[in-house]
Amino acid sequence: MKFRPCIDLHSGQVKQIVGSTLTDEAGGDGATKKPDDDLATNFSTDRPASSYAEMYLRDKLTGGHVIMLGPGNVDAAKSALKAYRGGLQVGGGVNTSNAREWLDAGASHVIVTSYVFHNGQIDMGRLRSLVESIGKDRLVLDLSCRRKPGDSTGSYYVVTDRWQNYTDVEVDAATLVDLGRYCDEFLVHGVENEGKRCGILEDLVELLGKHSPIPVTYAGGVKDISDLDRVKELGKGKVDLTIGSALDCFGGSISYDDVVAWHQKENA
Repeated sequence: MKFRPCIDLHSGQVKQIVGSTLTDEAGGDGATKKPDDDLATNFSTDRPASSYAEMYLRDKLTGGHVIMLGPGNVDAAKSALKAYRGGLQVGGGVNTSNAREWLDAGASHVIVTSYVFHNGQIDMGRLRSLVESIGKDRLVLDLSCRRKPGDSTGSYYVVTDRWQNYTDVEVDAATLVDLGRYCDEFLVHGVENEGKRCGILEDLVELLGKHSPIPVTYAGGVKDISDLDRVKELGKGKVDLTIGSALDCFGGSISYDDVVAWHQKENA
């Protein structure tokens, strides 16, 4: 099991935002978002994205992700990829027309959600086109998901367009096995807990560990360092973990250095 770092970008700055407060006014990844005044922002800094990338390179952390939340983030994202070529994945507005450009800019993989999960369904034409363009070994599918409103114990469904629009795609064994044929990894945000530091979605982690046939990273709700061991246990060592708002480098209380030490011991 690995710790996977992150760089979330909003309006060109590194930020940590409560995911459920994002909206997508124009539709699709990278579209116009909610005004800053309406976003629940846990952390914002003028520290360049490239500085975080250099830190991850120094600490030999691989497979982290750079996520562009809306417009105005391209330059910051490219600066991070340049600082750590081949060490970071990138997502936000990725499609067949620009995927190769992001790989050429230094991304190890591109991360895609809304382009493939179109009009509530999996658009297999778009998915196959992406695979033909860049190869499945450079593609990460983002299966970030939520339960339906009012259903606290039901199934998780993939959500798109800044996690506001539900698809009909259930995150279950069949979906994971089917889509695992078309990509190299999955990234799964537990949207309801994302950015809230209220604890991980244990049943979702367990499901991913049991059924994902390819590497998978979970993000959402980490509140203390013991969640690393909890994810390792529930995911049977097969689910990697991203921690954002809870880390001290993003204004939280968990020591980034302690998390890196845990990762290095685990992967020695």
